Amino acid sequence: MTKNKTVVNVCMGTGGMASGGAEVLQAFRAELEAAAFPAEVKEHCLAHRVGCRGLCAKDVLVDVLTDGSVTTYQFIKPDMVPRIVTEHIIGKTPVAEWQVGEDYENFHQKQVKIVLSDCGKIDPEDPDDYHAVGGYGTARDVLTEWLPGEVIEEIKASGLRGRGGAGFPTGLKWELGRKARGDIKYIICNADEGDPGAFMDRAVIEGNPHAVIEGMIIAAYAIGAHHGYVYIRAEYPLAVERLKLAIERARRRLFLGRNIFGTTFDFDIQVKLGAGAFVCGEETALIASIEGQRGMPRPKPPFPVNKGLWQRPTVINNVETLANVPYIMRRGYQWYASHGTERSRGTKVFALTGKIKNPGLIEVPMGITLREIIEDIGGGIEGGKKLKAVQTGGPSGGCIPANMLDINVDYESLAKVGSIVGSGGMIVLDEDNCMVNMAKYFIQFTQEESCGKCVPCRIGTKRLLEIMERITKGQGKEGDLELLDTLSNSIKVTSLCGLGQTAPNPVLSTLKYFREEFEAHVRDKKCPAKVCKDLITYSIIEGACKGCGACLRACPAGAVTGEKKKPHKIDPDICIKCGACFEACKFKSVGRD
Repeated sequence: MTKNKTVVNVCMGTGGMASGGAEVLQAFRAELEAAAFPAEVKEHCLAHRVGCRGLCAKDVLVDVLTDGSVTTYQFIKPDMVPRIVTEHIIGKTPVAEWQVGEDYENFHQKQVKIVLSDCGKIDPEDPDDYHAVGGYGTARDVLTEWLPGEVIEEIKASGLRGRGGAGFPTGLKWELGRKARGDIKYIICNADEGDPGAFMDRAVIEGNPHAVIEGMIIAAYAIGAHHGYVYIRAEYPLAVERLKLAIERARRRLFLGRNIFGTTFDFDIQVKLGAGAFVCGEETALIASIEGQRGMPRPKPPFPVNKGLWQRPTVINNVETLANVPYIMRRGYQWYASHGTERSRGTKVFALTGKIKNPGLIEVPMGITLREIIEDIGGGIEGGKKLKAVQTGGPSGGCIPANMLDINVDYESLAKVGSIVGSGGMIVLDEDNCMVNMAKYFIQFTQEESCGKCVPCRIGTKRLLEIMERITKGQGKEGDLELLDTLSNSIKVTSLCGLGQTAPNPVLSTLKYFREEFEAHVRDKKCPAKVCKDLITYSIIEGACKGCGACLRACPAGAVTGEKKKPHKIDPDICIKCGACFEACKFKSVGRD
């Protein structure tokens, strides 16, 4: 940006658009066009879309870049735009009360952005924006100045590991792909992000699809592939649209197709839409889906790197892994390896969600502590509640209790406590969350998503869910907890693919760290967090009821009776335990036990 150029960046990721980003962008364009600028000034005033800015809780976020400085505004609506244009862009005085505050600065202070370094800064639909920050130039340099083996060695030296969850060394996978026998090879980008609460891959593609494309070009050159696929779920319409547009425009510039970048190397990319099956995130099920078959995993070996898509050698990397590649090749393996830990190099993108003040998309160096993420970046627990646990790794991960908040976030440290980094989901839970109910939720998810091919996953997860449902309904019995443990471990070691092998993790981790909650459900028939409604009893507290009738009017089942200005009663045989009376009472006269 030149000193005299004014640029307005409006968040147009999914979160930004849901908050009205498109209308805000349109308002800025209209105001800038109508403003009384001299002609030579007006042509340098631009408003354009950018991807996710990270702190989704503050959307619509807007950056105004003018006179060499950047001012960020939060919660912007279309009717606020004229004042920003008049006072800030024309009058050179930023609107102080609409600017982001200390929490925004804290949110970014401990982040290290590599994959997200250009998200929120470039227009994802304009390849010239990406080119202006060095994009595609790296791929050109690699194809014209590097040998495939040298590229592989650079990635190996960087320490980059697969960001899809398994953490397999990326350079080693490429080396195996390069050495695999076959004239035809494939590179696949796995964008089938299905974890509850996860939106990392979606946000990267929405904010900078070009980095993923460039990473695929470099990977294809390294392994000797001439065709690639991006397997992305159809539920991500904005990401799909921007990805397809980026591929089309890359073709126009001869970055894809025949003789790309003026070399003898041919490479093109095709987009394959997934129908939302969680199991298709598993690489062999994904391959089956691309081939037009039902998405079901197959036994390994042979591994896809030897026999993958249409029995040809195939390398599969996820979105974040591939998006790292251009930056590593541009700045060198030593720069990348300087971040993170000895065995977990680089950074990791996480979707920080749940009971946290500042939820959003973050990128942090491997080895950062959970405490730094939750308290410093996330701003702590919302509503003054107490932290109870952090769920990492989605339905394949585990729940880490609050007393382990100083644990390092890397592959090895999380594995030691029964969780995983996974693809990057991070759900914060507070004292109002029931850990038994949380474990039931995740096992219900994986049971529904099981493809049914192998008995341990198909039947084992069903039995797990049945036990969990009994316990949350107050029908648990002695021996259930031991049965959960035994069954979970059996499923882990006998299931065919990663879905079944990791499905019991939420159950095992909550059993290990929150056993007293399970025992309260089974032995006392009580839910300490008062979440499992079958274990809750509502009653009028003696001497506290004012007889206002609010609970009577709110009750949909007619379980509350009583005359005006006289104590009311709740009939436990009629009560459906919906909690309407508890919510309606202004005098806190309704007890919930």
